[in-house]
Amino acid sequence: MSENQNIEYKESWNDDHLKQLCSFANAQGGVLYVGINDKGEIVGIDNYKKLTDDLPNKIQSKLGIFPEINLNEQDGMHFLEIHIRPSSMAISLSGRYYQRTGSTTKELVGNALTEFLLRKSGMSWGDVIEEDAMFDDIDNDSIAVYLNDAERSGRIPDAKNLSVLELLDKLNLTKNGRLKRAAIILFGKNPEKFYRHTYVKVGRFVGGEISPKFHEIIEGNIISLQKRVFEIIETKFIIKNISFEGVNRIETPEYPFPALREAILNALIHRDYMGNMTQIKIYDDRLQIWNDGSLVEGLTVEMLKQNHPSRPRNRLIADACLKGGYIEAWGTGIPKIIDTCKSASLPEPEICEAFGGFQITIFKDRYNEASLKKIGLNERQIKAVLYVKENGSITNSEYQKLNDVGKTTATEELGNLSDKDLLFHSGTGRGSNYTLK
Repeated sequence: MSENQNIEYKESWNDDHLKQLCSFANAQGGVLYVGINDKGEIVGIDNYKKLTDDLPNKIQSKLGIFPEINLNEQDGMHFLEIHIRPSSMAISLSGRYYQRTGSTTKELVGNALTEFLLRKSGMSWGDVIEEDAMFDDIDNDSIAVYLNDAERSGRIPDAKNLSVLELLDKLNLTKNGRLKRAAIILFGKNPEKFYRHTYVKVGRFVGGEISPKFHEIIEGNIISLQKRVFEIIETKFIIKNISFEGVNRIETPEYPFPALREAILNALIHRDYMGNMTQIKIYDDRLQIWNDGSLVEGLTVEMLKQNHPSRPRNRLIADACLKGGYIEAWGTGIPKIIDTCKSASLPEPEICEAFGGFQITIFKDRYNEASLKKIGLNERQIKAVLYVKENGSITNSEYQKLNDVGKTTATEELGNLSDKDLLFHSGTGRGSNYTLK
């Protein structure tokens, strides 16, 4: 078994390995094997008796946790299993905190450490009382908009009859008569007064230019941002393709609006508000949304693509947006974005962790004749791609028949389409086919 989130191999013991044990305790627990190399091969240790006697006390005194240590023997070679259970409390080593991410142990510093300590105490950044905030800092117009939206969603009974204080209390945004940070982010008149970089920056990039041709900075609370950001992108940054059905004019946006709206909301709700601003970059062929804050512990990009248990970074903000009807259900945002793009015959969005944050890239329809000519495809290849777009897939024999060519030419040109990341090749022999990538 290879090293992973819960397994680490060491050929011999070194006190520096206490960092790995600390990281296991601060994450999901794990096992450190001593006497096994990083290939998973047993190499054995000679001082196993001394380690078995010394390590329990050393780990307890350095980390304050109680390990389970097992001595094993195989083919005359001894190795140790050091089992560490996940801790509900934050565990430190000499005043430093470590956490396991994948098969890597990393020290937590700065905003990541602050967020970790809050989470271990059962809180999130938004749960903290904002000492400098007064109720006059709450925007009543945003409250009115929210109450109207919540009434329409039916998720807050008799919403329109709630006062400002009653609503904030119902959403758990106050404590002992004081406002929490989440209240400012959701309803504040000027969140930037309290927290830097709560705004959204939108830029239009042309060709390979590093600097935007033009950009907008949009400020405000989440209730206003989630509408204004979408409206500004719609009116200033993207175009609509125009077609006609009879006398009816049909306008189709470059990007499906439901996916775009969901992606904007996802960024505003789940971003790290201790970090940088949300950034939306619009290129000739794609729209990219980046927000600060990597995925919370226990979530992976692949898990996000499925309906998954919700683990929001900003629990109070997510809960308020759910009750306001802005999101359908926790844990369904990313699948909804993917499904909407696929329904619009667009490539699957690219979802990844990047530059210390989370990034979603939505691609334009690159499978149109003009775009395919621009990247140098010949007429046969263009015809084949459009065929796949309409029919879902193409086989080698279908390519031959479509273009009146032989098998060798079909194989070569389909391979070229695969190399250009336009088509995905799956299967072998008669079961081989090509689909849009």
